[in-house]
Amino acid sequence: MFRIKSLKLFLISAVAFLLSGCNAVLLKPSGDIAVQQRDLIYIATGLMLIVIVPVIIATIVFAWRYRASNASARYEPDWDHSTKLELVIWSVPLMIIIALGSITWVSTHLLDPYRPLDRIEAGRPVPADVKPLTVEVVAMDWKWLFIYPEYGFATVNELAAPVDRPITFKITASSVMNSFFIPALAGQIYAMAGMQTMLHAVINKSGVYEGMSANYSGAGFSGMNFKFHGLSEADFEKWVAKNRSAGGELDRASYLKLEQPSQNDPVRRYASVAPDLYEAILNRCVRSGTICMRDMMHMDMKGGGGMEGVHHPGTPDMPMPHRHPPKLDASEISAADYVGDLCSYSEAEALARARAHGVSPDASLS
Repeated sequence: MFRIKSLKLFLISAVAFLLSGCNAVLLKPSGDIAVQQRDLIYIATGLMLIVIVPVIIATIVFAWRYRASNASARYEPDWDHSTKLELVIWSVPLMIIIALGSITWVSTHLLDPYRPLDRIEAGRPVPADVKPLTVEVVAMDWKWLFIYPEYGFATVNELAAPVDRPITFKITASSVMNSFFIPALAGQIYAMAGMQTMLHAVINKSGVYEGMSANYSGAGFSGMNFKFHGLSEADFEKWVAKNRSAGGELDRASYLKLEQPSQNDPVRRYASVAPDLYEAILNRCVRSGTICMRDMMHMDMKGGGGMEGVHHPGTPDMPMPHRHPPKLDASEISAADYVGDLCSYSEAEALARARAHGVSPDASLS
């Protein structure tokens, strides 16, 4: 008996010790979006338990009541139908599905990450004079770059925002697909090269929170973490001043060095950022002389240049994305700058033969 009690005490103590290390941040969030997502989990789980709990209880009761040794149990081998039971069995799950569908439909639009916030928290709408804080996020190998265009500085692996101020995250990646995730703030959102995703959120409590990559992206994935600081307005201004006075400039050359794969990077600070650097990262044209995706798509929209359209139909050096690039004529096409892939291997062979014999590429493919 003593051994059994000792074993029970040991097991209880061991479980308590293990649970003491748990941090159920998803169930104790600090941002309004994450709170609404948690409540949605609670509601959906509660609705599903309406069916699950009675089924589990009924299974145990039936197994006990109709066990082989209970000779007094009611036995009706010819019973096969009950209208009342059928109504209960089908109506309850149907009502739960309708409720879940309605909640999902409403919450899908209400918690759309692209939808600007209309409240700070329950019962507190966003004041009309409050401007959201914009943060440009770049997922890199294997670190996070955060650019604050409003303040003109950037940080690596450290993020901060004022409490109760809406945040607009513009998110992209420098290479493979990743996922930006701060569990205490909001749900995860993908980061993809050449594309921009968005997330609107707000932090309601001061503190230091974990941020991470939630999508495997290679060798340094496990160390791709950062700290997110929820600060008072005064402390945020001090943090801004600290970043503006530390580090050098994040220009194109510095970014290309930073872009190189590295693991477990420390926090870095850049007091200034080259203009439109994020736009160049997004459009895959940071390196001088490369054409931006935006311009490439504009040229495609204008009809391209046939087979010569795989070459740079622009000026010899077009490092920055043009918001309204002009349509260029044939005299401005540079045959030296290759920017695209051919459609097929056979077309590549035909183009090579044509150039070797001085024949027009378009004629060789006709």
